[in-house]
Formats: sequence, C-alpha cells, structure tokens
Amino acid sequence: MNSALQFQVSPYASFMNETKVDLGNGIQLHVETGGNPQHPTILLIMGLGAQMLFWPDFFCKSLIDQGFHVIRFDNRDIGLSSKIRHQGPRLNSYKLMGRFALGLPNDGAPYNLFDMADDVALLIDRLGIEKPHILGASMGGMISQILAAKYPEKIDKVGLLFTSNNQPLLPPPFPKQLFSLIGKPESRDEEGIVNHSLKVFHMIGSPGYINQVEAIQTARKLYRRSYHPAGVLKQFLAILCTGSLLKLDKQIKKPTL
Repeated sequence: MNSALQFQVSPYASFMNETKVDLGNGIQLHVETGGNPQHPTILLIMGLGAQMLFWPDFFCKSLIDQGFHVIRFDNRDIGLSSKIRHQGPRLNSYKLMGRFALGLPNDGAPYNLFDMADDVALLIDRLGIEKPHILGASMGGMISQILAAKYPEKIDKVGLLFTSNNQPLLPPPFPKQLFSLIGKPESRDEEGIVNHSLKVFHMIGSPGYINQVEAIQTARKLYRRSYHPAGVLKQFLAILCTGSLLKLDKQIKKPTL
C-alpha cells in the first residue's frame, strides 16, 4: 500500500479505513480498505448508480476473516467520488437505448466504461497494490472485463457477478426494472427518495431475500451519505455509449469466474 496516503476509520464499518485517492486525471475516488495489506487483495467494483456500501459490511468482513485485504470504492459520479459535468449537448437516453438495442453505435456521453476502467487501473497504481483479484457486479462486471483485457498485467483473477458483455440483441432487462433505476422519485425529500430506493431494491432484488428493516436502514444511510441522481444517468449513458465487449472478452487470459 502507498504509505503516503492518509487513512481514517470508516464511519460505516470500524474494520475499514477510508481515504481519497487522486488519480491524476482530474478524478478523485473515495476508497475504503480493510484487512492486512500484505495479504492477497480483492478489489470490489460496484455497478450502475451504486455506492461502495452496496458491498455489504458483513461481506467485506467475511473476506477479511478469510485472509484477504479488501478494497471497495465509489466509482466516478457516485457516492463521495468526483462528479463529472457534462459539457456537451443534452442527450436523449431513449434514443440511445433504441440505437443500442438495434446494435447501432452511440456517442456523446461525457465518458464511457473504458474511462471508468482506466480509473480502476490508475487506482491500483496509486494505492500501490500488486495484482489484486477483481470482483465486479453488474456495470462493475463490465468494467472488470475491460480491465482484464486492457490491463492484464495489473490484476490476478477475475470474478463477474450478474453482469453482461453489453452485446446488442441479448435479452434486455425488464423495462420496469430498468426504469426503476433511472426513474425519478415521487418527491425530493428524504422519505420520498428512501421510498423510491425501496421500490428499486424490491424490483431488482430476490423477492424472498429482502429484509425490509435492513433495506430501509440501507436506503436512508445511502441517501444521507450522498444523493446524486445525475451521476446515475451519466453512468447509464456510459454503458449505452460503450458498445459490445465481445471482442475484448476473447482477449481475456486471466482465470475468470
């Protein structure tokens, strides 16, 4: 680990320490680490619109107890990491979705998933960690695929959770699930946003495994930590403007689960 970084105890998990990491590309990522830095590292990459806390504390603690050094972080445009201003013309997300579904290329987003994978590569360098295992969920899994193909020298093994290679014409998400992610809450106060988050959890989660009390606590904690819906939309545009990862997948040589 980079000894020049200044850490303090995370306010969310006493076994994790937090810091800001300047990537040198205009982006700062908010990072938490836990466990012995001398142990094998697992770098957790979260998905669309999801703060690092979507990696549950008990999950991180379990990995630490099994002998891993764990790192979770907020992607750009979410949580406590840098927010990106869109300088270009306003984009029609429905038009981009239609073009994507037909296999047509899109552009115009302020960044794409390749940029977000570059963020992770820079984060690995700035933290001074050597060949971490990477575990990516959803959009984080797409970022992981790019990272494994583009920067194989920086990582060890790859784990992919509920993700896609972004190939057009694959079965899409159900519309009600997709629009719950990018839709607007009924009101902008805390209760309205927490209730909207609960609807999203129920829409995309496994029906038999949602603890309502925990879900409410999590939604409130996430809202109070950071609420930036514009970042969710920009990350969604990044997915639509990245295109298929199929060619990159064929280049991945690292052990992948």
